[in-house]
Amino acid sequence: MDLTRRHLGRVAVGGLLAAPFIRPASAQERSITLAAYSGIFQDNYHAAVVEPFMKAHPGIKVSYYAMPNSAQTLGTLRAQKAAPQIDVAIFDVTIGKAASDEGLLDPLTKEEFPVLAELAPAAFAPGVHAVGVTFDSLSLLYSPEVVKPAPTSWKVLWEKPYQGKIAITGAPDIVGIGLTLVINRLNGGTDYRQFDAGIKALSDLSPGVLSWEPKPDAYTFITNGTAALGVGWNARGQLYARQSGGKLAAALPEEGSLFQINTIGLVKGAPQSEAAKAYIRYALSAEAQKAFSERMFYAPVNTRADVSAEALAATAASPERMAKMLQVDWLEVAKIRDRMNDQWRRRILSRG
Repeated sequence: MDLTRRHLGRVAVGGLLAAPFIRPASAQERSITLAAYSGIFQDNYHAAVVEPFMKAHPGIKVSYYAMPNSAQTLGTLRAQKAAPQIDVAIFDVTIGKAASDEGLLDPLTKEEFPVLAELAPAAFAPGVHAVGVTFDSLSLLYSPEVVKPAPTSWKVLWEKPYQGKIAITGAPDIVGIGLTLVINRLNGGTDYRQFDAGIKALSDLSPGVLSWEPKPDAYTFITNGTAALGVGWNARGQLYARQSGGKLAAALPEEGSLFQINTIGLVKGAPQSEAAKAYIRYALSAEAQKAFSERMFYAPVNTRADVSAEALAATAASPERMAKMLQVDWLEVAKIRDRMNDQWRRRILSRG
């Protein structure tokens, strides 16, 4: 949804004008606006977190404004800086850093948010006022009907039977960026900021890639039989796999992967700041983290979340898998992203 200040203003003014005549009993109700991802994330996050919050806090209504990506959320916050209409925003950690640097977010302190003491260390990044709300991991996608036995290694991407049957969203998308870092380590790279080994390996793979820009995505390419292998995010992969009737599966390779961090932040000057704070506390709570992890297979950021063994097995949050995860500072990745994108254009995409 294209959220503009004018549109939100009409909603807010319309609500104020209509409330005395239509719903006088709810005059004390507070309404907060949450900007977060659209599509499958919205459907599941609303059911697992937003609806239970409103049930537990009947005096607070949450209006979910769907955004296609983090960059658009940042653009909306910039446009509304003088008169914010959004109270809470969810976006990736690099966008959270940009929003913090530009004075668009209020800091979250342990005095106001005791729940912060329950979060994993990776939920916090220097200079970022937003904190981690979900962890997702890069995942190997495959067709169980074509790829046999089930793959356990990233190396399957280079196997001859699957050349021309691979769909991966390349850089500048974060899938391509993350894959470069994982494959760099797979090929002997010891510092993800020096990623030439990853670029070379993906350059060698490129002639066998069916599409570096699958539309709408790699999950669909595999589900409809266009591709046999791909790369994506574990949460969506696990969820789509359960809906695919055996057409798609997602694997966490034995060499490990990396986490992508989505953060939640309090908008500076939020119209309903106190109600927004209550929502953030709930979103980070063990209860909410458990519910969303079990519904959509994101690894929880709250260390006290008692996630079922079945759901946990579908994430990278087990101790064995955590030990194999590449430790990445996404703020450092942001510094090398332009250089990596240039290498992708010249050495990988040009060969596809």
